[in-house]
Amino acid sequence: MASTLERALCAHRDALSACRACGIAEVVGAEVLPIVSLATRPRVMLVGQAPGKTEITAQRPFAGRAGKTLFRWLERAGIDEAAARERIYISAITRCYPGASPSGRGDRVPTPREQALCAPWLEAELRIIRPAVVVPVGRLAITRFVGARPLDELIGVEHVIRHEGGESIAIPLPHPSGASSWIHEPGHAALLDRALARLQFRLEESLYS
Repeated sequence: MASTLERALCAHRDALSACRACGIAEVVGAEVLPIVSLATRPRVMLVGQAPGKTEITAQRPFAGRAGKTLFRWLERAGIDEAAARERIYISAITRCYPGASPSGRGDRVPTPREQALCAPWLEAELRIIRPAVVVPVGRLAITRFVGARPLDELIGVEHVIRHEGGESIAIPLPHPSGASSWIHEPGHAALLDRALARLQFRLEESLYS
């Protein structure tokens, strides 16, 4: 029998899948649908920026090259991709592919309007899941949860945060996209190592205890 959490997430996914509020398909010029997570009993949330172009076809979050990097990182934290997709609810600041960046490098950053229109979906997920751990990935998600400070002050450190669902431990990760140069700067790989070690401890505590 489905749990209350499973039923709530199923209803949430159905509503999210039907959302067309931002009109992003008109901007991108393609059939763009919200990307949803299929995790059913999560105690941990991972929050990215927005889906990429590959996710349109795959219809699942972090399906492209950035996702491969992200799941390699998660393996270092003790959880493989299949288990992560099943046990971690993968969310985002916005849920539809925003199109390519005008610079030609990476994807376009969602506009403040797009972020505001999509915000209720994330807020609802936080209330439904009440996650023990939140993993914001990339600057947009990190700013949403722990503020707009330099990443080298935030990565590798645990943060106690309050949100619509209560209180969580936040463990930020840099964006895994190849368009991001942060990870290649001196000292930053060590900060990522520290973040993944903290994440492994919290995943074992939250998912397997």
